[in-house]
Amino acid sequence: MRLGILDHGYCSRTKLLFAFIRMFSGHSPPDAAKLTFYRPAFYGAAAKRFTQAAMRGPATWSVADRELMAAFVSQVNGSAFCIGAHTATAARAYRDPAKVRAVLTDLETAPIGDELRATLRMLGTLTSEGSIGAEGMRAVLAAGVSRDQVADALAVCTAFDTTDRLADAFGFELLDPAGFEAGAAYLLKRGYR
Repeated sequence: MRLGILDHGYCSRTKLLFAFIRMFSGHSPPDAAKLTFYRPAFYGAAAKRFTQAAMRGPATWSVADRELMAAFVSQVNGSAFCIGAHTATAARAYRDPAKVRAVLTDLETAPIGDELRATLRMLGTLTSEGSIGAEGMRAVLAAGVSRDQVADALAVCTAFDTTDRLADAFGFELLDPAGFEAGAAYLLKRGYR
């Protein structure tokens, strides 16, 4: 059940921003954006900084790879809104929707490199089981993933384990394909600020 709290309680400046978003995109702001503007001192400002750093900050993974990680973690969590949003963003970033679908359908046969596959396996285990053992971490490193790449992937996982749970707790409204595409274009142009 969607919580109506995301539909009111904003300052005039935020209401104006939302009006501009509707006017220029043709879509209402998604609930993910509304959540970051609701009580920004409590959650939104810190979440935007962390997510921007994880998804767009300096990293050894490409933006497309990190968006795919977000979609994969969201799929493991079963968060419909975040699966849709980050599948669309990863597909647009790679310019290869079939590649993203292949990963989300069957990680083991998807056309991706061994490093990314091993990293996604690790994120899947961490997300579903809540921990990753030494053997699991050794397998990732043996696939050629650097310690920096592991740290970058863990930041993405942390951001989306949190976001997925909030999306489901607040009952984020699912967008139609055009809405997810508009959101993907925005995320690739402006990031998570």
